[in-house]
Amino acid sequence: MDDIFGPDGLLATHLSPYQYRPGQLEMARAVARLLETPEEYCADQASCLMIEAETGLGKTLAYLIPAVLSGQRVVVSTNTRNLQDQILQREIPFIREWIAPDLKALCVKGRQNYLCLYRWRQLQAAGQADIQAGGEERAIESWIDETVHGDRSELHWLGSGSSLWQKICCQSHFCLGSQCPEATGCFLNRLRRDAAASQLLIVNHHLLFSDLAVRKTGYGEVLPRYETVLFDEAHHVENVATTFFGFTFSRFQVLDLCGDVERVAVDCQESQREEILAAVSRLKGNIERFAAAFPEQKGRFPLQEVLANHPGPSALRAELAAALQGFAQCLDGKPGEASPWPQYASRAWELSGRLEKIACEQFDDLADEEVSHTYWYERTERNLALYATPVDVAAELHEALYAQVCHCVFTSATLTTGGNFRYALERLGLPADTPTMSLASPFDYQGRTMLYVPNAPFPEPTAPGYPQALHHCMASLIKLAGGRTLALFTSLAAMDKAYAALREQLPYPLLVQGEAPRRVLLQRFCRETDSVLLAVSSFWEGVDVPGESLSLVVIDKLPFEVPSDPVIMARMNRIKALGGNPFNDYQVPRAILTLRQGVGRLMRTADDRGVIAILDTRLFGKGYGRQFLRSLPPSPVSRDMDDVAVFFGQQPAPHGQPA
Repeated sequence: MDDIFGPDGLLATHLSPYQYRPGQLEMARAVARLLETPEEYCADQASCLMIEAETGLGKTLAYLIPAVLSGQRVVVSTNTRNLQDQILQREIPFIREWIAPDLKALCVKGRQNYLCLYRWRQLQAAGQADIQAGGEERAIESWIDETVHGDRSELHWLGSGSSLWQKICCQSHFCLGSQCPEATGCFLNRLRRDAAASQLLIVNHHLLFSDLAVRKTGYGEVLPRYETVLFDEAHHVENVATTFFGFTFSRFQVLDLCGDVERVAVDCQESQREEILAAVSRLKGNIERFAAAFPEQKGRFPLQEVLANHPGPSALRAELAAALQGFAQCLDGKPGEASPWPQYASRAWELSGRLEKIACEQFDDLADEEVSHTYWYERTERNLALYATPVDVAAELHEALYAQVCHCVFTSATLTTGGNFRYALERLGLPADTPTMSLASPFDYQGRTMLYVPNAPFPEPTAPGYPQALHHCMASLIKLAGGRTLALFTSLAAMDKAYAALREQLPYPLLVQGEAPRRVLLQRFCRETDSVLLAVSSFWEGVDVPGESLSLVVIDKLPFEVPSDPVIMARMNRIKALGGNPFNDYQVPRAILTLRQGVGRLMRTADDRGVIAILDTRLFGKGYGRQFLRSLPPSPVSRDMDDVAVFFGQQPAPHGQPA
């Protein structure tokens, strides 16, 4: 690794721009050592390594190069497409040119990203393509002759909400397998063959855990067998694993099945068509009555309370399950060469089984420490969904992942809380003695940044005068920065109130999440260098705006999650039942990780410079505030707005005007 990552190594010679980073070399050595662990030492538990590598360290090459040199089949799992694109377009070509010319690397996505030749031919045969999609089908027909894997991302002109693509993409419930007349030219089959011949597979967390969940059932696999998994953006692993190791049943799932059956039934003989459509109509009625029986209030709520206190859902659950089973029996055995009826019947049986698992009338009367799943529902404007969510994914991860592979590396810019890895290790079910490594950012936070927290009498977030004080402080900070601000909020309501208060006070373009797609907002924010972007949720991470356009990150308050959320509530109850402190052991660490992600939006390159403003005095007024402060970058701290003015006065203001 020294010959590659050292001060006079291969990267220094061939990678431009390049700066020697001791932390990058240290990380590469650690990954290489882990991958040298013999297979016989990994029989029951994968050898694991957790590395926090802060922004600017060059962690992607630090794990990719040792992985390639190991000769093992390695899966690299990311949370975002941006990181996948970076790996495929920047890192892999460099590795092929200078380190491993014969490297076979492939990005594998969910099957709905690939065209299904059978569905495409069926659409053409039905004569629906011209009517439905204008001239798009002619472009697709030409593309089919050129594409290797039928990947939708190659169709740059196809809109994200294309109804045409929904009719022609690969879906498991449409797949006819070896009986498909298009099996020879199937893009998905070709992708699987190429994946089996590749050493490096780039996937996202959702696909990886989909693969693990399928393997667990014993009904196949999505990816070829692999020896090592490298999780980048690993702070998302628990949440994604929770999704795939649980169960979901929703109104939309039932209506999607009904819609698919209706489309195929159009081509059936009249008597068969009438029978099928009558069954569809009955099932639609059942699901609508079941959904209507739940309280109308929007949000996420415990399921047990509704089933216990409202007789409607309990009574209609059995009726809906019977309707799904009857629907499956109606479809089973329907004639037709290579017909989809067996797949549709299987979907109906599966939905019935999920409904029984989630909404059973008798919930186990277990103590909180023994409960394995929490049962809840979510009502939105158009949908009702029921969930059975694992309270703790540690056991699932051990069975489905750690016991099946040789090595696991977990890396992210944010894994420690209060300076240690205890929270991350516990949530992922890893032993306390798992090797860990924390590598600081090489950026000059001391010399190029400032952390501002308002001083008394600035009110705490729960005080009546907080919103007015927040908006006044934000306006002052943004004016000092000359715009160039990303303002992050913990709720939509807080963002909307701030927008209403600031739009008349600020002479800068004010952009608000929701008024345009995320990509469009970020492009405008980068282009208009004095603009201000107000955002929530997804903008706390994955926003990469280097340079002049972002010189101030404002965070309204510490991002504690709502404790009334059913999943959070169940996990807190489990911690309390086991003798822990839910606030200190769960809520504080999660808030720290989210805060660190938000703060990380400021410094994206070594040349960046700016202020981080956290407008929450609890950082100094509460005991837990010290944990947050210990987790933040080593920026000089000030509680005086004049210091912010001096900081920004050191730079030319936008358009030559004083700040």
